[in-house]
Amino acid sequence: MGIKASGRTDVAIVAIEGGLPDASVAAVFTSNALVAAPLVLSQQHLRALSPVGDGRHGWSRGVVCTAGCANAATGAEGLADQERIAQGFARGLATDPKRTLAMSTGVIGTRLPADRLGPGIARLAREGLSDGPSALAAAAEAMCTTDSRPKSATVLLMLPDRAGRPVPVTVSGIAKGVGMIHPQMATMLAIMLTDADVAPLLLHGLLRPVAARTWDQLTVDGDTSTNDTVFLFASGAAGSAPLRGGSTEEGLLRDAVEAVARSLARQQAADGEGATTLLTCQVSGATDDAEARAVARAVVGSSLVKAAVHGRDPNWGRIAAAAGNARLASAGVLEAAGLDADEAQRRAGAPARLDPERLRIAICGQDVFDGIPLPFERAAVRALMDEPEVVVRVDLGLGDGRGEAFGCDLTEAYVIENSEYTT
Repeated sequence: MGIKASGRTDVAIVAIEGGLPDASVAAVFTSNALVAAPLVLSQQHLRALSPVGDGRHGWSRGVVCTAGCANAATGAEGLADQERIAQGFARGLATDPKRTLAMSTGVIGTRLPADRLGPGIARLAREGLSDGPSALAAAAEAMCTTDSRPKSATVLLMLPDRAGRPVPVTVSGIAKGVGMIHPQMATMLAIMLTDADVAPLLLHGLLRPVAARTWDQLTVDGDTSTNDTVFLFASGAAGSAPLRGGSTEEGLLRDAVEAVARSLARQQAADGEGATTLLTCQVSGATDDAEARAVARAVVGSSLVKAAVHGRDPNWGRIAAAAGNARLASAGVLEAAGLDADEAQRRAGAPARLDPERLRIAICGQDVFDGIPLPFERAAVRALMDEPEVVVRVDLGLGDGRGEAFGCDLTEAYVIENSEYTT
């Protein structure tokens, strides 16, 4: 619709089929203090329909994603633009604007062409929606900006209906974002869909810890976007029984949602701006999972480690130094991941515990450090690192905590791409 200078498709719509009731929806938004207009609007709409949800869960008929313009730092005029687009979207769906959500990606400080987008999105919502096999892929493509390829994932599972008979349930997701990606949650745009029957509050309780273990563990460049958004919709269209909190079925659905989120996060890391290599850090032996995740994040977020991975340099010293510099996440992320509020506040930003004499490091399966440097054939490890994914394993030898994080190498192409981003 003319947002992207390239002329490529730039609007994606995901909506509930006519005749079905509103879907439950849960959301996770950026922790950046500079919040973009589509996020402000979405929070207002969710809060209007579900006052107890604090803008994090409620009901909706769909979301419109515009790509090529972030509509961030645009003031009251930018929010008014977003409201006009919501009105057009609602007209196309024959619903109230408050039952719509929005997300956007692109250059900060530019406004959306709302006068053109409102009617165009109304027409697209009224006449252009499809539930065909290629529809999800088309939406994923439209979301892309600097991405080199669209990202999607689907998991199938079985849940019982009200009579106890198994029915097939689907969890699918699409995502974009390969730059300005850093764990604070969420770290880009993602839309996840399931046809399970889940109440909004329970859906949010399912999504938030999944985001803490997946997207909060993703970093490309250490910058947290103004527009980070994840929506998880649950339509109930599969005919499964309403999900009960604490049930076996909740665990099954949570595992499926996490599998989709993890796949999307890995795809985003692998497609990081300028990246040639997916960097995964798996940590074991931490005092608890929170500290394991902190160490994993520190390793994949280290510019020196990322540069070494690009150069196929098995420089374990950089990994050890990054691990020793790890600090726990924010209180909100820690609480979402399972810590109680008081403990999360107390431990937020604290250093992760590490004993150098117990520390073990392996690169691509080759042990390189076990309290002291180990002899290894550098040429052989360099050859192992010449693969699409480099896996670093760190064992702290202190407990049972485990965690992982996803990143990518740091290349000349990243610097060039971002030095010319708005030109």
